[in-house]
Amino acid sequence: MRPEILFPLFQDVTALPGIGPRLAALLAKLTGPRVKDVLWLKPTGLVDRRQKVSITDAPEGQIVTIEAQVEEHFPARRKGQPYKVRLYDPTGFLHLIYFHPRGDYLSKLLPVGQTRIVSGKAERFGSEIQIVHPDLVMTQEEAAGTSLLEPVYPLTAGLTGKTARKAIAGALGLLPDLPEWIDTDLKAERAWPAFKESLEALHNPDGASELEPEFPARQRLAFDELLARQLALQLVRARRKRQSGRALQGKGNKVAALLKHAPFQPTGAQQRAFAEIEADMALPERMTRLLHGDVGAGKTFVAALAAARASEAGTQTALMAPTEILARQHAKTLKSLLEPAGLNVIALTGRDKGKARAQLLEQMAAGDVEVVCGTHALFQEGVEFSDLGLVIIDEQHRFGVSDRLRLTAKGYRPDTLVMTATPIPRTLSLAVYGDLDVSRLDEKPAGRIPPTTRLISMDRVDDVIDGLRRALAKGERVYWVCPLVEESEHSELTAAEDRWRYLRAALGDEGIGLLHGRMKPAEKEAIANAFRGGDIKVLVATTVIEVGVDAPDATIMIIEHAERFGLAQLHQLRGRVGRGDKPSSCLLLYKPPLGETAQARLEMLRESDDGFRIAEEDWRLRGAGDPLGLRQSGLPDFKLADIEAHADLIELANDWAKLIVARDPELTGDTGDALRHLLYLFDQDQGIRLLKSG
Repeated sequence: MRPEILFPLFQDVTALPGIGPRLAALLAKLTGPRVKDVLWLKPTGLVDRRQKVSITDAPEGQIVTIEAQVEEHFPARRKGQPYKVRLYDPTGFLHLIYFHPRGDYLSKLLPVGQTRIVSGKAERFGSEIQIVHPDLVMTQEEAAGTSLLEPVYPLTAGLTGKTARKAIAGALGLLPDLPEWIDTDLKAERAWPAFKESLEALHNPDGASELEPEFPARQRLAFDELLARQLALQLVRARRKRQSGRALQGKGNKVAALLKHAPFQPTGAQQRAFAEIEADMALPERMTRLLHGDVGAGKTFVAALAAARASEAGTQTALMAPTEILARQHAKTLKSLLEPAGLNVIALTGRDKGKARAQLLEQMAAGDVEVVCGTHALFQEGVEFSDLGLVIIDEQHRFGVSDRLRLTAKGYRPDTLVMTATPIPRTLSLAVYGDLDVSRLDEKPAGRIPPTTRLISMDRVDDVIDGLRRALAKGERVYWVCPLVEESEHSELTAAEDRWRYLRAALGDEGIGLLHGRMKPAEKEAIANAFRGGDIKVLVATTVIEVGVDAPDATIMIIEHAERFGLAQLHQLRGRVGRGDKPSSCLLLYKPPLGETAQARLEMLRESDDGFRIAEEDWRLRGAGDPLGLRQSGLPDFKLADIEAHADLIELANDWAKLIVARDPELTGDTGDALRHLLYLFDQDQGIRLLKSG
């Protein structure tokens, strides 16, 4: 149960003074629907109204604060004309301009002969200085009790800064004194204020420096949010470790057979990763391990070894992939690796219907197949396994937690191996995968020649096509990637369909294929197979090829408008070539002029083929706006923490969360109660319930 002390913070925003249903809807859109959501809205700047100026010294276009006497009111004579109020000081005159006001209200606000302090943006209209709809109009007494330093918040259409500040003041008024959850020594060492004090400092800063991420109050709040996330992940991990699973062990004969017939010698990284997986599988607790590696580092081979081990223990393996094309690609690869070891491998996707589907389901339920590769179809009703012991999820960020739960429910507490080909900087991997044991594949198989990468201006696209003509004459195969499917009047990017037509006109109709996400699955697979088999020589595609279109003989990758892609995505796409032993190349076509950051990012790709180094550099160059395109990779949407500026706090929060759970996995006593408050505050109680899926 949520602690009673937190009830005021979980009220609807309509509980805040002056927030009715209309404003509540706007506020909920900006922050979220609850009082506490309003408190997480960070100021983006400050308006300083403390410095008063005389009327003639008022700088145009800037916020000014002026003390002046009200001389006369000029109500609008005709509809649509403004209402004016003239004020003066010893240096000159100022007009306040109002549209559609209530005259009686303005007469009370600005009585003739009285002195008022007004603040707003100064503008010149002919020889006049004016302020249109001033932000503040106060008496000298009111000004003495009002902060003239105002935080500026991001807003949504229809919501004013004044309303946002009023809502936040109301929310701060409902904020209780909560028990301290941060260790006393850590708090003292960092000179962090209490939680309530930190939130009050966030919304009532005394200067611009207090808005910086390294200001103690900002750091404290960021750490609270990060600790809540890491603690939830560690609690999930601890509970999962306590859940009994099954020890999956075997004689090693199938693993040995796989290694004997493998087309290459495993890398040291593959051997290390499998040793870690093998050790996990042998334990009575359930395995939940992440295997993340560089493009082409051989994740599928490690998955095959794990499946062979599961088969030795008498259980089946399910591999779930995000697309049908990738599921069938995995089935084909695993079949070639595992059949010599005596394992049957099948694919089951939404495309399998009628008798063919019934036959596949029968084989699975009878235990006649050891490995099933599929999409969401694997966890649908009516799909039963004889004994599911290992679940492998590829590109897991493309699946929700509930998907994972439904698939693991098909077996008795199966071991889980999740895989991703997006190398993630260590700090970020803690934020995304803090509850998982991690194995890294940081070596490429021997004999692979990294692609040569070149930057070429889009102005030279016809030269590129001439070079393509020569390459095709030598029998080479080419990917040509475009950012969009069809031309849009809102974008200058060349669409895949337009480029396909252009290349067919330039190179001849034969052997130029088109692949994009709007095609039907069977159509996509037919095109991918034709390219793999050599019937299609040039495959024009969108990023749908990033995952799953594997043609080891392809040697040229051309990426149009490369400056529009994330660095990690460019590295993924480039990884489609250079998979065999032939020299390969990647041409990054960009539209000049390139900005400094875009230039640095593309140069980085030209210099390095190391996905982990590229990931770190991409994060450094792009900042935390969307590091590595990780919005798709499950990166939490932090409100108070700035992933880039508070990177050191992620590691600190991870270390403390581990220590807390090691000492007190049930969160008992006063400190445990305080930590429960923290989890509820940052909605990580829901995370714990959901993440129990393991």
